[in-house]
Amino acid sequence: MDLLKRQLAPILDEAWAAIDEETKSILELHLAGRRIVDVSGPHGWDFAAVNTGELELVDWQPVDGIHAGMRGVQRLLELRTPVRIPIMELDNIGRGAKTPNLAGIAAAAERMAQAEDGAIFNGLDDAGITGILRASPHEPIQVAGVGDYPEAIRSAMSLLANAGVQGPYALALGPKAYDLVFTAIENGYPVVKQITRQILGGPIVRAPALEGGLVVSVRGGDYELTLGQDLSVGYAHHDRDEVELYLAESFTFRVLEPSAAVALVRG
Repeated sequence: MDLLKRQLAPILDEAWAAIDEETKSILELHLAGRRIVDVSGPHGWDFAAVNTGELELVDWQPVDGIHAGMRGVQRLLELRTPVRIPIMELDNIGRGAKTPNLAGIAAAAERMAQAEDGAIFNGLDDAGITGILRASPHEPIQVAGVGDYPEAIRSAMSLLANAGVQGPYALALGPKAYDLVFTAIENGYPVVKQITRQILGGPIVRAPALEGGLVVSVRGGDYELTLGQDLSVGYAHHDRDEVELYLAESFTFRVLEPSAAVALVRG
């Protein structure tokens, strides 16, 4: 038995498969950071910290004449969110129900994606995480309207190249900006095609946790998401009517090269 304790749940194998499939589909839709940063792991529940390679000298000596220092680590953050599902709803999957109501699982997956990507893009001080946006030393580039995105992206790429950060480059956009870019027509030509065919060498990523946009190098080695336990569904407890499950993960995020991203903000 592992920490997820799924074997103890009164849930049929068919229902577990439906739960996992719903979770996977929502996470694939909402997780953006993993598509543009390096991912290390998953390393498992017992992986607790990342070696930062730093050494902090201390002013005490364990034995006279012996100098000491403490190795630097960045601890992983463990997150969990609960969800309750009627047992009858899950049993109906075993009876052949094709459209079970798993809205609670979907909502929980969205919350977890928001938490992970929020830490990646915006940081999380209490967990010792500096996000991509806060770490960047570059001045954000103003975007007045959707037609300004192509030139703003070119400017961001030029700024990155001048800082010694090579491509390819990706574009991450918040939901409003993403929808605008993918539906806009300028001079009879779709804006998104101008960006993907003429400017950008990497993907355009929809990032629900992001406000505005971000041009970022995806050459590798600039940002690292470290996973202990990857996002998984576990069992908490149940009564005669409902079962309580939860989504959980452990991770931390490190900015290794602050100069590898430029923010785009609406002017």
